[in-house]
Amino acid sequence: MVAMSELTPRRRLLVLAICCTSLLLVSLDNTVLNVALPSLQRDLDASTPGLQWTIDAYTLVLASLLMLAGSTADRIGRRRVFTAGLVVFTLGSLLCSLAPDLDALVVFRMVQAVGGSMLNPVAMSIITNTFTDPRERARAIGAWGAVVGLSMAAGPLIGGLLVDSVGWRSIFWINLPVGLAALVLTLRFVPESRAPKARRADPVGQLLVVALFGSLTYAIIEAPHAPLSATAPFAAVALASLTALLVYESRRHEPLIDLRFFRSAPFSGATVIAVSAFAALGGFLFLSTLHLQNVRGLSALEAGLWMLPMALPTFLCAPLSGRLVGSRGPRLPLLIAGGAMTAAGLLFALFEAETSNATLAAGYVLFGVGFGFVNAPVTNTAVSGMPRAQAGVASAVASTSRQLGQTLGVAVVGAVLAAGVGSSSYAESFVAASRPGWWILTACGLAVLVVGASTSGPWARATARRTAERLESGEIREAAGAGA
Repeated sequence: MVAMSELTPRRRLLVLAICCTSLLLVSLDNTVLNVALPSLQRDLDASTPGLQWTIDAYTLVLASLLMLAGSTADRIGRRRVFTAGLVVFTLGSLLCSLAPDLDALVVFRMVQAVGGSMLNPVAMSIITNTFTDPRERARAIGAWGAVVGLSMAAGPLIGGLLVDSVGWRSIFWINLPVGLAALVLTLRFVPESRAPKARRADPVGQLLVVALFGSLTYAIIEAPHAPLSATAPFAAVALASLTALLVYESRRHEPLIDLRFFRSAPFSGATVIAVSAFAALGGFLFLSTLHLQNVRGLSALEAGLWMLPMALPTFLCAPLSGRLVGSRGPRLPLLIAGGAMTAAGLLFALFEAETSNATLAAGYVLFGVGFGFVNAPVTNTAVSGMPRAQAGVASAVASTSRQLGQTLGVAVVGAVLAAGVGSSSYAESFVAASRPGWWILTACGLAVLVVGASTSGPWARATARRTAERLESGEIREAAGAGA
């Protein structure tokens, strides 16, 4: 078995390209689907909660299984889990394209997500173990983040073109050739790797995570339409699951979620920032897509073109953010990200930016800049301070935070919008109904700014060093005990 650190520079770049392809698959699927929502709504007679579930069923399963996938990959082999993820994701995409109704589509989106959960955290773990130099790793993560921008740029355009010319089912077809090509390249070029010490499975912790995320999301999405007696039990289950998870994981020798990670202020901050930034992204795309097509009456392709002022800055700023993280640390990129995202939210919340082409484009550019700068510092902070043996678990926590954030963003903003629109048409009441949603997205941007500033200074870095030393010494003691 070839060690990751022994790969030639050319082979390392190829491994990075393959890992980025997996991220492109998972990210593209969401951006493409957002543009297709109005067409899907008409074809399948879907309600606003139904549209929320087509997105959240996917991100919810991703969030629930990412940590399991990361720890499993560290234990049985990263290439093995990554390959299985490509197979399941590609199969799920095929099933989505054949879905006869909304319920079937939601189920098949969950199948997709099972495969997707085996891709992103495992790919990030492969990258972390391939690029061991901090500067090279920061640049690699910057390239990784640029793929999100590429998916935001290409997704709406590809989705709009396919929806207008063929229909919404065709958006899932593009995953088939890309998934198969990535599978062949992975088997050919990505070496197998695993953590030196295998971590045991944690089925109880995994079930608690599923119960927490699932019940919380259901309660939020259904709250505007269902009586309190129907949603309150799910909220209670979410609270009980969170309490049980914290108690159980803190007592377990090899937990699914190592709570010791959160003693590091940068790691905890990265988790909060990831949830906030991706909640803003989920809500932003959801509101923008419905406004452009259901209010302005644009076609899917026209809506995709309108997304370019947001997508291109994300694509251009992500590698710049990676270079800044490598040369100056995460603080400046996080401040830029938080400031730009907050400004974008305020533009919509205070000045109704969607009512004018100029302010709409300005809001999109600001959000794109902010989101472009946020990915690299979050990812680098999450994995760089942790022992490489636990890279899969650490990166999975960061990935989980992203998916949970996007799930909550769509759920909360969609619920607020549904409650505000009521029985009126989107065209008549959308701007007023969406304003609380824009204030929520403004708060998310402000959280990125404040938490980024407070968890990237000298004090925060000292907590990261202490946490890494404790984790390393704990691993050494465990290894010594096993050897004795």
